[in-house]
Amino acid sequence: MTDDAVYELAQVNIARLKAPLDSPQLKDFADALDPVNASADAADGFVWRLQSEGGDATDIPVFGDSWLIVNLTVWRDADALTAFMYQGRHREMLARRREWFERLAEAVTTLWWVPAGHRPTVAEAESRLLHLRTHGPTPYAFTLRTSYPAGTSVPVPGEVPEGLGCSV
Repeated sequence: MTDDAVYELAQVNIARLKAPLDSPQLKDFADALDPVNASADAADGFVWRLQSEGGDATDIPVFGDSWLIVNLTVWRDADALTAFMYQGRHREMLARRREWFERLAEAVTTLWWVPAGHRPTVAEAESRLLHLRTHGPTPYAFTLRTSYPAGTSVPVPGEVPEGLGCSV
């Protein structure tokens, strides 16, 4: 029996900067980070977001690439995430993303269900994103367009999904 309250929706998205964060080109983006993060923190269904001492995650490395920034969050469900994404300040930021970020050919966003209370790591998010890029949407890593119900094949933290393990 699956109980949605037992699971929460993790979300990661990465972006490759077009210029340094402190550059004039990215000033509007950098200035909007705190207000957008504050609106996320207050959003219905928001659970958690990755942040460093600075209050955001722009200085947390992802894929060993200093030009990539990561946004890693946990939400009650896809409806809560979608409602936040397409409203207010965040929607304004989405509309301007091409000014600040390179267009990447591979997937930059993925979702997955985590046990309630679990806080995903950047390494976990990287694994999920790589899985999506390799296998397409699966219960292990999916998209808003191709999603799976809460509790569907949720590996415990640290478990390697089928097909990604080493064979001897």
